Amino acid sequence: MISKQIVLRVLLLSIAVVVLACNRDNDEGQVKAQTQPAAPAAAPPVPELSLPPDSGLPPTIDSARAMQYVKEMVAFGPRPVGSANHKKVEDFITSHLRGDTVEDDVFTADTPEGKFPVRNVVAKFSGIKDGIIVIASHYDTNYPLRNTSYIGANDGASSSALLLELANQLRGKKRDGYSIWLVWDDAEEAMKPDTELPFEKDSLYGIRHLAEKWQADGTLKKIKAFLLADMIGDADLNIDRDQNSTPWLEEVVYQAASRLGYQSHFFGRDNQVTDDHIPFMQRGVPCADLIDFDYGYNNVFWHTPQDTVDKLSPKSLEIVGGTILETVRILDKMEPLPPK
Repeated sequence: MISKQIVLRVLLLSIAVVVLACNRDNDEGQVKAQTQPAAPAAAPPVPELSLPPDSGLPPTIDSARAMQYVKEMVAFGPRPVGSANHKKVEDFITSHLRGDTVEDDVFTADTPEGKFPVRNVVAKFSGIKDGIIVIASHYDTNYPLRNTSYIGANDGASSSALLLELANQLRGKKRDGYSIWLVWDDAEEAMKPDTELPFEKDSLYGIRHLAEKWQADGTLKKIKAFLLADMIGDADLNIDRDQNSTPWLEEVVYQAASRLGYQSHFFGRDNQVTDDHIPFMQRGVPCADLIDFDYGYNNVFWHTPQDTVDKLSPKSLEIVGGTILETVRILDKMEPLPPK
């Protein structure tokens, strides 16, 4: 016969084991919670949009011609601010804008590496509606402090070439919507990366200057939307939903992509990107950043000599170019545009 004392000891031991097990599970749960990546912050709610009907005539671009522009740009080699190759790509861009209304924003940037000449190029295509839609891309590559052989096929050339092709599509056509201003902004890349300076202080020199200039002369109040293209040539195209952009404008971009059957290439990931649009976001302009920031597995091609033309696809240029033009067409007909 088992005594009551033995039974009691067994019972107490069992309880102790259960308690220890529960404590261990709780400790493991706390460790997992601490090591798992935090969930992305919830995006602000998107207001209900009243979109115009689909016209049924999808906009197109000449993607082969756009890709040829990419190849010609990277053939100059690295294009850091102040270099001979940088001047060559400036001349290349402006040579393709002959006959267009072009405005230069030229100034000297004071950087951690010294003073450098900076040139923003703005091509203007007039519309009959009161207001401006800006489409932008930076065209410089890294200062050679870090990458002496970085040619920036995706990061800089792909979007700059796309803007040249958009100019081809806009040229000579009477716009019944807003005016379109194409902006090739300069000195976007950090001059002295990996220092104590925050990125927004040692980068975005050209676009910060342009935002300040347009705020001072009253242009900023006329801008209805700012669309930024950056790193959009990746053959494995996946445009991020940028939480540093305006939610309703990002939604218009997504609806434009959906109308063209490109929705699978958009917004599969959320991201928060500090990019050329930030100076305009800070001043209340609705902005959307079209960027595929995961370039190569785990972003291995970004800012490396591996950012070459063979990683790109004309189809990606076609997808982004068509989506931008469809976004513009939707904005032209939206009445009224959502509040900023």
